[in-house]
Amino acid sequence: MSDGRAWQGNVKARLSARVRQRGYDSLTAFAEARPAVPLYLLAEELGKDDVAAVQVLSGLLAEAEQRKQVTRFVRDVLVRELSESLPNGWPAVLDDARRGEVALALGTWTAYSPTTHEERVRRAGDALLATPPPPGWRPLGPDDELLCTLLPDEEG
Repeated sequence: MSDGRAWQGNVKARLSARVRQRGYDSLTAFAEARPAVPLYLLAEELGKDDVAAVQVLSGLLAEAEQRKQVTRFVRDVLVRELSESLPNGWPAVLDDARRGEVALALGTWTAYSPTTHEERVRRAGDALLATPPPPGWRPLGPDDELLCTLLPDEEG
C-alpha cells in the first residue's frame, strides 16, 4: 500500500461498498463477524491495495459514535490489539520480551482510543498490569467479562 491508493478517492464510500459487497450493512457488522481479528487484517480483507487499518479504525469509531457505543468500540480495539500482540493469550510471566509485547498492545490501544476515553483506557491498562489476568487469557470480543469490568459501558 506504499503507493498511496488507500488515500485516493472517497474512502468512506469505498469502505461502505466493500462491506456491502460482502453482505454486511455496516463496517461494524463486518468487524463483529470477525471477532479478535487485528485491524490490519480487516483492512486487507476489504482491500489489500487500497484500504488502510486506520481507515477501518476511523470508520468503526464513527459508527460507534452514531450508536453511542464508543466504550464497546474501545474494548473491541483492545481485543484486536491483544490478539495481534499476544496470540497465545496473556503471558504467565512478564519477562522483558513479554512485557514488551504487552506494552505494545496497551500502547497501541491507548493511541487508538478517542480522547474522550483516554483516561479510562490508561486506568484499565494500569489495572491489567497491576493485577494481571490469568495466564492464557485471550478475550474473544468486546463483551469479555473482565474487559466489561475494567471498562464498563457509560453511554446512554
